[in-house]
Amino acid sequence: MARIAGRFGRVEPRASARAYLLGLLSKAERKNCWQLAEQTGLARPGPMQRLLRSARWDADAVRDDLRAYAVEHLGTDGGVLIVDETGFVKKGHSSAGVQRQYTGTAGRIENSQVGVFLAYATSPGRALVDRRLYLPEQSWCSDPERRHAAGIPDEVQFQTKPRLAWEMIAAAQEAGVKARWVTGDEAYGQDPQLRAALEARGTGYVMAVACSTRGADQPRPHPCPRGHRRRPTARHRLAAAQRRSRCERPALLRLGLGPHRQRQPPPPADPPQPHDR
Repeated sequence: MARIAGRFGRVEPRASARAYLLGLLSKAERKNCWQLAEQTGLARPGPMQRLLRSARWDADAVRDDLRAYAVEHLGTDGGVLIVDETGFVKKGHSSAGVQRQYTGTAGRIENSQVGVFLAYATSPGRALVDRRLYLPEQSWCSDPERRHAAGIPDEVQFQTKPRLAWEMIAAAQEAGVKARWVTGDEAYGQDPQLRAALEARGTGYVMAVACSTRGADQPRPHPCPRGHRRRPTARHRLAAAQRRSRCERPALLRLGLGPHRQRQPPPPADPPQPHDR
């Protein structure tokens, strides 16, 4: 706490920040202000709520201090940057960035906020070193009144999640974080601009991509390699059976048609016999 204490100009927010930090490091099941206040012995959550809502302090400067602290204690040998997102399920509609969207936290579409996070990992351990709030384009970035009510600065514009990830990666590298490579899931691996930016900086990456993704120099496989017969699928076998069935059907002959394709009258019926009466 001594490293970041100077980021808070007054005693009250500094004490609230210490209590909030201890609460985050505690074993409390839920990490909201009510639970954290109770965990740290506060009678009410008001001081923590003011710290997060209206107190004046530089969150990015605190982030820089914590990132430097993490690198000092985790070292740089074999360091890896990990980018991923997580969701925070919400009940209201006033929190910045909240809307109905998919979140891995719930495993379905929920009313939630989504944040993109950057972690730094080495052999001794791992730690979160940066964060960005994802601001949806239609429901937030294009609504000035809603932005103003939530306190979102005018200079904050819509950015995709891969773009937010790249900003955090670039900031970490410029701050001296030495990571040999970056990793992430398919949401980031399928973005060509993120991959190109990492390659331009000379940073390796291992990211998931969709199974249909093809490399730039990967040839399209031949439909049937030479010297090999393609194994027939169930659909092909069914089609072949239908063709055989058509060939094996008995021929249909038109009966009762004369040379001029006129229908002939039916033969006269036999006269009734005595035993039929």
